[in-house]
Amino acid sequence: MTQHTTIEQVELGKGGPRVGVQGLGCMGMSEFYGDTDEAAARETLEAALALGVTLLDTADVYGRGRNEEFLAPFVAAHRNEITLATKFAIERSDDPHYRGVRNDRAYIRQAVGASLRRLGTEVIDLYYMHRRDPAVPLAESVGAMAELVQEGKVRHLGLSEVTGAELREAHAVHPIAALQSEWSLFSRDVERSAVGAAAELGVAFVPYSPLGRGFLTGAFADAAADLSEGDFRRHQPRFTGENARANAALLAPVREVARAHGASPAQIALAWVQQRAQVHGLTVVPIPGTRKPSRLAENTAATRITLSPAELALLEPIAAQVAGDRYPDMSFTSAAREADSR
Repeated sequence: MTQHTTIEQVELGKGGPRVGVQGLGCMGMSEFYGDTDEAAARETLEAALALGVTLLDTADVYGRGRNEEFLAPFVAAHRNEITLATKFAIERSDDPHYRGVRNDRAYIRQAVGASLRRLGTEVIDLYYMHRRDPAVPLAESVGAMAELVQEGKVRHLGLSEVTGAELREAHAVHPIAALQSEWSLFSRDVERSAVGAAAELGVAFVPYSPLGRGFLTGAFADAAADLSEGDFRRHQPRFTGENARANAALLAPVREVARAHGASPAQIALAWVQQRAQVHGLTVVPIPGTRKPSRLAENTAATRITLSPAELALLEPIAAQVAGDRYPDMSFTSAAREADSR
């Protein structure tokens, strides 16, 4: 087994696998961010492993299974060197705008079988429930996921976009290794309850979109104008109209801190997530997505940046000033369910 020491390794939850302190989100290699170049994406996977990025994150919904199929040859070639994470729960159809959510036992068993076949593996290292359907008891969903562990189809369980109360309830049914939810300088609603519960239970936190879906890189002068027709961000509230212009102005302190470190805004955003997690006593493994090997070196270098208390204070107000919701429809996010319970 090849040893990679470029970035630190951490334990992903109590008794979980050891992984690089930064992972790789693979969604954009198949869909959502415009045209994809599979050759470049394959190079990116190889570069990630060379840098010690060992947690690869996908889902059955990405490309309607194509992302899992795309990863299969790499998984076969490096099975003992990577930690493979995938997800179930979001249902799609021929209607490109349809998104359903299913958490019932029959669907879970069907979904895991399909993911195993597409990935070409006998076991999934980390299996997430991608979204929560409040109509299905958590005990049913997590109980069905626990059966997969007992059967050797899955090694560890994860949840995505759940509240602190839901995480505690699920963890009482079967240990949860990781919670994956959006967390960044632009999105901090998880700090209301989920972050504290994860720290209390010893659950690792896996922030998705730690770069605000790219906005925190500072790459967009006018998000709508700078994104291709096939890019889903053209329809995201934070990337459109006055929201986009207002949010671009919020990057001024990020750029200021970046200049002080000789770093990029993206690196500062990633360093912030790492340090914010430390404040809460959390193990954190962000999964920025990229399709370019050059970006990987930049992203992983962020793990070696330490922000001063003054710099953290400068960045602190940003999230409260962000214009627009994370999604056009927030109904299946943990933030919506917390709002409903208040």
